[in-house]
Amino acid sequence: MNETDILKMLEETGALLSGHFELRSGLHSNRFFQCANVLRYPRIAGQLCDELVKRMNAAAKIGPVDGVISPALGGILVGHEVARAMDVKCIFAEKQDNKLVMRRFSIKPGERYVVAEDVITRGGRVQETLDIVKAAGADVAAVVVLVDRSAGQAKFDYPTFSLVRMAPEVWEPAACPLCVQKTPFIHPGS
Repeated sequence: MNETDILKMLEETGALLSGHFELRSGLHSNRFFQCANVLRYPRIAGQLCDELVKRMNAAAKIGPVDGVISPALGGILVGHEVARAMDVKCIFAEKQDNKLVMRRFSIKPGERYVVAEDVITRGGRVQETLDIVKAAGADVAAVVVLVDRSAGQAKFDYPTFSLVRMAPEVWEPAACPLCVQKTPFIHPGS
């Protein structure tokens, strides 16, 4: 599966959108990733996550892992499908007071995890998840994401793998060409 095939799947499922978007950051963009739309289709989600695991395994010798951990909410389905492809358990961290915490699961010292997420822009939720794993005395083997919206600018201390790496154009509102054209906003959420 090549990047053209992957982008086509994302566009056909409504996961890669074009338009005039006002992002949560306040910036404007002409493209937006809403990976929840591709994750609605279990077979396609499975194919994408299988490909992600295949690429990770081909590029790095990560060794045995105990599980996959994801930040809620967007990463849960990706984490589940990655864990299925690796045949290991899947856990997730949840938001509490706008911070990720472990509520339903525990991490044991010495365990090894792959961190899985749907989309990263700056990588804040992935970093919070990495911090949770390390604080528990466990290790991180790798980070996997469907879409690296930072085009490789978000950096972690672990091998990181993505299916798509791109940075859609973003503008400050005052410099947005779509605002000049009076193109209506779409508020896609996160």
